[in-house]
Amino acid sequence: MKKRLLVILSMALVLSLVVGCSSGTTTGGTASTGDTIKVGVNYELTGAVASYGVDLNDGLQMALEEINDAGGIFGKQLDIMTMDNKSSDTESANVSARLARDGAIALLGPATSGNTKAAIPAANENKIPLISASATADDITLDTQGTVRPYVFKTCFSDSFQGVMMAEFALNDLSFKNAAILADSTSDYAQGLTKAFTETFEASGGTILGTEAYQAKETDFRAVLTNIKALNPEVLFVPGYYEETGLIVKQARDLGIEAPILGADGYEAPKFSELAGEANDVYYSSHYSPNDTAESVVKFNQAFEAKNAKQPNAFNALGYDLGYFFKDALERAGEVDSEKLKLALEETDGFEGVTGLVSIDEFHNPVKSITINKVVNGEPEFLKKLDPK
Repeated sequence: MKKRLLVILSMALVLSLVVGCSSGTTTGGTASTGDTIKVGVNYELTGAVASYGVDLNDGLQMALEEINDAGGIFGKQLDIMTMDNKSSDTESANVSARLARDGAIALLGPATSGNTKAAIPAANENKIPLISASATADDITLDTQGTVRPYVFKTCFSDSFQGVMMAEFALNDLSFKNAAILADSTSDYAQGLTKAFTETFEASGGTILGTEAYQAKETDFRAVLTNIKALNPEVLFVPGYYEETGLIVKQARDLGIEAPILGADGYEAPKFSELAGEANDVYYSSHYSPNDTAESVVKFNQAFEAKNAKQPNAFNALGYDLGYFFKDALERAGEVDSEKLKLALEETDGFEGVTGLVSIDEFHNPVKSITINKVVNGEPEFLKKLDPK
């Protein structure tokens, strides 16, 4: 009996060693199990900003599915672990921790800057790269002391970059020297854009005639717009999100304010056009335009429309690029290892995506061009691309 027991225990020990050797566990707390590579996806699929999260996720899932259909990475299929953070920073932190615990090689998302910041601790603690395609706040990749967060990257340009480029657009392309600003006082996004626009505009000889404020969820902006109308600006800069800026554009035109209105990528939603009505002379910075005739854009548009029966938007394109950006870095890393993936991400130089060429700078931010869209009769049209100086 004892001899049989010893034989059974010996066989169990051998089996456990075999299983342990074939698990594919890698450094950095991540794992490749069998023929799969675990990828964590953390997006706002429900809740207040689900419009952004759903569109980003649609583009990302399309890219990851294409990668799997083409044979995956290193011959392994991607195990796509998608979770809904419900547009909540608390839930975003929980989702990030859960995905890390479940062995994700990387965390893709979230959409907004606030939810991305909440997801960062789990990435840093578990030494897993987190890559956001849309968190535009300047302090995503840098901590409060200005130190680079080692495991955090983004593929979208920052708020300050948009503010700088829109100020230069107002001065150089539209040839205006006098501007007014109407900004959301409750939004870090709007305040960051305002600061960058003001500093750049004034440093280049422009004058800010006045700055007015509004708060998120407001719907009547006529009082502050009346104040702005009295200033008679050549151009009006209105940084914010589409829920308010669409109404602001409509009410500004109804009040007889004819000055061109400038904004940023927060305008990028079909709801903006619905709220703004048949507006004209509105310009905003974005990451992509479906009207761009670049070959990569045309190819993406056709594939996305075939799959989803609708035209893609900027967030679809950003999500799509995120999938291939991850693939490019992991393949250059040479194996499923989070530390080597981190190094590969840092060395990214000239990745070609739908939203443009991307190189990662020393702050883990992308160096890339910006798209300027012009609203004509309520609908955005591609105007031009501006390259960073």
